[in-house]
Parts: sequence; C-alpha cells; structure tokens
Amino acid sequence: MLFSNVCIGQQNLPDPLEAGWKGESVCEILEENENIRVLQCTFEPGVGHDRHFHAAHFGYTLVGGKFQITDTNGTREVNVPTGYDFYNEHIDWHEVLNVGDSTAVFLIIEPK
Repeated sequence: MLFSNVCIGQQNLPDPLEAGWKGESVCEILEENENIRVLQCTFEPGVGHDRHFHAAHFGYTLVGGKFQITDTNGTREVNVPTGYDFYNEHIDWHEVLNVGDSTAVFLIIEPK
C-alpha cells in the first residue's frame, strides 16, 4: 500500500502487530498457523500506526479511508478506497495516521 523500501534496520522496529498506536493495539490476529498470519487492523479517525516494518504481505481494504503516510519518500495524504488490494515483498518502515472522518479497516495476510 504505497510505501518505500529503504532498509533502516528492521530488527529495531516492531512488526505491524507489535507496533500499535500510542501503546494501544490497532491490529488483531484473525488466524495464525504454520503457513500464514492474518491480521485485521482498524484505524478510527485520529488513530495511526506507529513506525513499523512489514515482511512480505498481501493486503485488502475492508473499509477505506484517508491516511497520512510517512516513509523515506516523505509525508503525503492518500485516499485508500474500500476494496483496494496490494502486495509488497517488504516494507522497511512506514507510519500512518487516519486523517479522515471514518474508521478504516485492513486485512493483512503474511505468508510464513
């Protein structure tokens, strides 16, 4: 989903489940087994996702929204529509903030 890939030391950053927002979880595990981990990440207005990295993953937007995204390319605002899907081999780091007026929800599927 719109993110850069410049390595800054993933070992020092949390993954999306660990990252949360201001100490609170934004993602929950829907399924985890030896092959995949499936997360649902929910962002109410004004809620974001602290800086984190992603391993390879497929994502699907269950409910879209407007986000401020910060990564090595800088900071920008992006409208992510409902039904948008994406795949990334990895994301070295990014952080996001829901700057819209509705709750957005993403499904993230990570192969192991």
